[in-house]
Amino acid sequence: MSDIAQEAWRKYLIQLQVHPLRTKAITAGCLAGCSDLIAQKISGVKRIQLRRLLLIMLYGFAYSGPFGHFLHKVMDIIFRGKKGSKTVAKKVLLEQMTSSPWNNFFFMMYYGLVVEGRPWGLVRSKVRKDYPSVQLTAWRFWPIVGWINYQYMPLQFRVLFHSFVASCW
Repeated sequence: MSDIAQEAWRKYLIQLQVHPLRTKAITAGCLAGCSDLIAQKISGVKRIQLRRLLLIMLYGFAYSGPFGHFLHKVMDIIFRGKKGSKTVAKKVLLEQMTSSPWNNFFFMMYYGLVVEGRPWGLVRSKVRKDYPSVQLTAWRFWPIVGWINYQYMPLQFRVLFHSFVASCW
C-alpha cells in the first residue's frame, strides 16, 4: 500500500475510534454517492443529476450510516459474549426479518417521494407492486453479506463493509 493510502487509512481508523457515528455516517454517504454516480453513468445519463446524487448521499449520511451504527451495536448487546455459527445465524436471521424489510421499504419510499418527487399515490402504488420482488431478491443476496459481516468483520468495520457492498448492489 502506498504511503498516502496508508496514512489516509490510519487517519480514517483514528476518526472511527474518536467519532464512530460521524465517521460511519460520512462513509455511508460517500459510498452511496459513488454508487449513484456509477449507476447514472451505467444508465447512460449525459449530465450527472446533481440533485439526485446529493439526495442519495443524504440518505446514506442521515439514515443508512447511523442506522447501521446502532443496529450493529444493538446486535452485539443482544448477543453479548456469544460467538460461533449459531449466534451468527441468529444475528443474520434477526437482521433479515427486521431491518431488511424496513430498510427496503423506507428506501423505496424515500426514493419515490424525495429523490424522484413523485406524488404519494404513485409512490404507494409502485411500492405495493415492486416491494415483494425487491424484498425476495434482497433475501437471496443479503444473508450472505450478513454472514460475512457478523462472522469476520469487527464491529467498527461492519457499516463500512455493508455500505461498500450496498454500493455495488
